[in-house]
Amino acid sequence: MTLQHHIKSLLQQEDLHFLLTNRIPRRLTTQFVGWLSKIEQPVIRDLSIGLWRFFSGLDLREAKKSQFRSMHDCFIRELKDGARPIDRDPNILVSPCDAIVGACGAVAGTTLHQIKGFTYTLDDLMGDRAMVESHRDARYVTLRLMSSMYHRFHAPHDCRVEQVTYISGDTWNVNPIALRRVEKLFCKNERALLKTTLTATGHAVTLVPVAAILVASIRLHCLDVLLNLRHRGPNVIPCDAHFSKGEEMGWFEHGSTIIVLAPKDFSLCDTVKEGARIRMGEPLMRLP
Repeated sequence: MTLQHHIKSLLQQEDLHFLLTNRIPRRLTTQFVGWLSKIEQPVIRDLSIGLWRFFSGLDLREAKKSQFRSMHDCFIRELKDGARPIDRDPNILVSPCDAIVGACGAVAGTTLHQIKGFTYTLDDLMGDRAMVESHRDARYVTLRLMSSMYHRFHAPHDCRVEQVTYISGDTWNVNPIALRRVEKLFCKNERALLKTTLTATGHAVTLVPVAAILVASIRLHCLDVLLNLRHRGPNVIPCDAHFSKGEEMGWFEHGSTIIVLAPKDFSLCDTVKEGARIRMGEPLMRLP
């Protein structure tokens, strides 16, 4: 067994992993790593990317460029043209990002699952009664981005972004270990609500990017501000931005989770099951 394997096995011990990633000053650590990741000094850049590759299995073969100014530049990398084919079936809502599928299925009234045995409500997640009612009994999919994955996200269908709501919060880790231990975790963390309407059908689809430890900050092409722990408002931002299916909408400055909420008459595609890997552009839900 290699040293790398031994270190990874040690860090995967649940109690130790939770201690190292959550029982620390989360917001301060997140801000520090955000600063460190943008340093362009070659030694710091190469060491940071090297450690990241060592612990995560980072694969850069699909990246559009091979040289990066900083770890942050590497993290928000673009991919080569054609690396993520988009399913063009008009009856298909595609995944907005590369991810591992988490809890998914039907919202029971306004209650959905964080992980088996742990629930939360749309009220706690959104804090907006009108948005909650528009997604009562909805279909949902939780998409968790691992640190080594592509961290830009794209329009799941031709759509119009009508409003962005930013909710400041904590930066708990969002991996399965934390999801089993921290009640209503997604409702505690920093997040944004992207209220969209599908162009052809008028269906309401909401994307909820959720930040996490080391990975706060969300950049949206439809806004001229960075949504992060230092953002001081406004929290509800009117918007009128049109995106075509598969068009880039923005990126996590470091990455985390996206919850997709669609009307109740949508259905999950057969390949969308908890634990499955999915790529941006692949089928996620089927329109009625």
